[in-house]
Amino acid sequence: MSKSNSSASKWLVTIIYFVMIATNAAAVLLPLNGMTTQEVSDSYPNLFAPSGLTFAIWSVIYLLLAGFVLYQWLKPSAGSILSNPAVGNKVRNVFIVSSILNSIWLVAWQYLQIDVSVVIMLVLLVTLIYVNRILANEPLSKRDYVFIRLPFSVYFGWITIATIANITAFLVDKNIAFLQDNQVFWTVAILIIGLLIITTTILRNRDIAYGLATLWAYYGILNKHQATDGWDGAYPPIILTVVICLVLLAIVCIYELVLYFKRKKSVI
Repeated sequence: MSKSNSSASKWLVTIIYFVMIATNAAAVLLPLNGMTTQEVSDSYPNLFAPSGLTFAIWSVIYLLLAGFVLYQWLKPSAGSILSNPAVGNKVRNVFIVSSILNSIWLVAWQYLQIDVSVVIMLVLLVTLIYVNRILANEPLSKRDYVFIRLPFSVYFGWITIATIANITAFLVDKNIAFLQDNQVFWTVAILIIGLLIITTTILRNRDIAYGLATLWAYYGILNKHQATDGWDGAYPPIILTVVICLVLLAIVCIYELVLYFKRKKSVI
């Protein structure tokens, strides 16, 4: 990539980031379509949705992504993946695409275009799967991990859960009698399927940060079911399933952490 093209890509990353932040701020402060994002979520009541406090993770995600935006402007050190123009270009392009999808999804969600929002969310998920596979297979410096892999890992973890929640809201919107009459069964099934997907991803990508983001999301589901202003313990089978999932996810994360230190020790 030429120097001028590289500079243009960096500027595009920066501009698109601020567009994404502005869109999210508008959804909260205006709010778009007269409803906050949480109020839209509440309009599709289902037993998988996490509590409102869980959505605070977006602040962490945007802060981490801001770190990437700043980091990509620095002159890459020897050994950094950004010193490889091909890889750096791929990561920047994914960031641009994912940020645009994030903004478009939010508009679709705020204006109750649930069908469109599901499609956009699935494309965003695939985009994050792609970049995380690239990062999992690349040798990363410590700074690369903090400013590149960590942001995309946490983002990927949250979007994994958000995609499941979006699809669940879509099914609620369609008011399918069989699903509505068996919500507890399907919620338990979705939680278990989610656990299998998350566990496989943690081990395949060797990604603890991804696992921690999903742990937080599952905790949010548990909190919603236990809170008096939530489901107030009305569904014990779901609470039990979430607790088991949390324990198993914690074990998988600890296991991967042990493997990480073993790999690090073997290199030394």
